[in-house]
Amino acid sequence: MDDKEVDRFERKLWSEGFKLVAGIDEAGRGPLAGPVVAAAVVFPPFTSPFIFRDSKRTSEKRRRELFRVILKRCLEFGIGVADSSEIDRLNILRATELAAIRAIKKLRGKPDFLITDALKINNLKNQINLIKGDERSFSCAAASIIAKVSRDFLMEELDRLFPEYGFRKNKGYPTAEHRESIRLFGASPVHRKSFKGVTDAEERKGGRGDSFPLSVEERLRYFEEKLQELVGRDRYSSP
Repeated sequence: MDDKEVDRFERKLWSEGFKLVAGIDEAGRGPLAGPVVAAAVVFPPFTSPFIFRDSKRTSEKRRRELFRVILKRCLEFGIGVADSSEIDRLNILRATELAAIRAIKKLRGKPDFLITDALKINNLKNQINLIKGDERSFSCAAASIIAKVSRDFLMEELDRLFPEYGFRKNKGYPTAEHRESIRLFGASPVHRKSFKGVTDAEERKGGRGDSFPLSVEERLRYFEEKLQELVGRDRYSSP
């Protein structure tokens, strides 16, 4: 990410009179388990950039530090979640779009313009869909960090319910150890049944997470409550 270019798109839009420019990015398209999480971040016009690389190239410690800085310096933010059952029903692309729409709805004001990381959000005007947007846009990079930290936190919470899968370490991604756990224990309620490596797995039998809610509404409410713990209830409000 070129620090001289990272806010090029934002500066152009701000100069053209678009005051509420939201960066959009997601985390969790590739895992075999857990939700996909999207974030929307709006900075005050002409904010000087302070992020110069996307979340995947930033250490976990630094991401958590930047997470707090972003929340402090942004004008507003939103976090949206799509559950694994929604991913199975819709497919991962449409579920990612749904999570992004939910994140946008969390913003207090409707954004004037969106800058996304190659994600087209249907039925919303005024958007730029940048390939590698989290490397080319300051706002997208910030959204990438918010989404990544939020999803990691949710997977760490799911690890408490389903400790045999190592979610705290693998975050649901298809590591060799995770695949072996699925083979040994079967698929948990939060695994993506439509994904290769889970499709043919047997249902998990018994365990600490048996009471995990089955309905989408209850699952989304669970994730919302956990995000409130992460962000702080005074900063985070449910839709």
